[in-house]
Amino acid sequence: MLKPLQKRIKTQVLAFNQRAVKTANNAYDRLFRSETLIKSALTSFEEIYHDGLMSVRAYSPLEEEAIELESGDVQAVSDHQHAVPLVIVPPLAASPLIFDLLPERSFVRYFLARGYRVYLIDWGEPERQHTHLGIKDYAQDMLGEALSQVRRHSGAKEVSLMGWCMGGLFCLIYAGLAHDQHLRNLVTIASPIDSQQGGVGGRVIRGLVGPAQAIRKYTRFRLNRVNPERLQVPGWFNALAFKLTNPVGSVTTYWDLLVNLWDREFVESHTTTSNFLNNMLDYPGGIIQDFVIKYGINNDLSKGQIKIGGQVSRFDRIRSAILVFAGSSDALVTPEAAQHSLELVSSQDKQFVIAPGGHAGVVMGNKAQRDVWAVAAEWLSTRSA
Repeated sequence: MLKPLQKRIKTQVLAFNQRAVKTANNAYDRLFRSETLIKSALTSFEEIYHDGLMSVRAYSPLEEEAIELESGDVQAVSDHQHAVPLVIVPPLAASPLIFDLLPERSFVRYFLARGYRVYLIDWGEPERQHTHLGIKDYAQDMLGEALSQVRRHSGAKEVSLMGWCMGGLFCLIYAGLAHDQHLRNLVTIASPIDSQQGGVGGRVIRGLVGPAQAIRKYTRFRLNRVNPERLQVPGWFNALAFKLTNPVGSVTTYWDLLVNLWDREFVESHTTTSNFLNNMLDYPGGIIQDFVIKYGINNDLSKGQIKIGGQVSRFDRIRSAILVFAGSSDALVTPEAAQHSLELVSSQDKQFVIAPGGHAGVVMGNKAQRDVWAVAAEWLSTRSA
């Protein structure tokens, strides 16, 4: 009677000791060697262009026969390659790490496995000398040059663009200039066309409209006359602002880390995700000027056009097939703010999908693979021959 009980106690004590050792080792690495826990940006790529700030990556075909997904499912690597390359367009403040976050949660690996030639635009890390850069520089000049490099490298004329948040806005603005007649498909994820439609950002902007109009009417102050250097927003502030959209979640995630500190895979995943969220990039002052005035106060995009430089981007010129995603619990971009783009384009082939997740979760959350990646890959497959 006592021997089985003693055996169980001994087994439990041994398991407790093993977990304690794992917890201590993982805690040490998390505090003092966190770089050993970061598993992002592991997919092989070639940098095919670099202008000193912006660069273009061409991801290498996968050598495996299948890849494992976060859900535990296995995705076979297709031996068929789609004719139309896929170009990923990130937003400015977020590092492109989000698209290759973890081996089992890698956007680029998934689309490579689905048979796409995958390219990614890396906007770089803007510094003080880049503070003058605005919408025209990114959405017209840099994006246009990046697509020229993709076409040169791939040998394909037509491309598909996929942009998250501001990246999706850049895609639409570029397409609305109507210079490029070879944009086969557009996919936007959590890209807010109507700046004043719901969400945290919408409420803030609506609160600023009245005071801004009064300042215009009764003073000579104009934001576009301010030195852009004074308006540069540092990356740490962007990281803090993003976390404040979900303060409870930002705190509970560290509780989850403490509870699971013995689990090496969990600690690696948490550290990698935290590294992305804690290391956001600066917004150049020129972008702040353009977005506050044209996108925020004037709400130009919701009207279907925006002036950049000496030209006007008009969404009714867009005829590419278009797929729009919105996050069901996105505190920054409501589904209504994202869906509005479909009312402005002239595309006949268009679709809107509300997927589970918040602003980042819709593209990298645990349901994104099924509800966004797989849906987009399937939608593109019939339009990329």
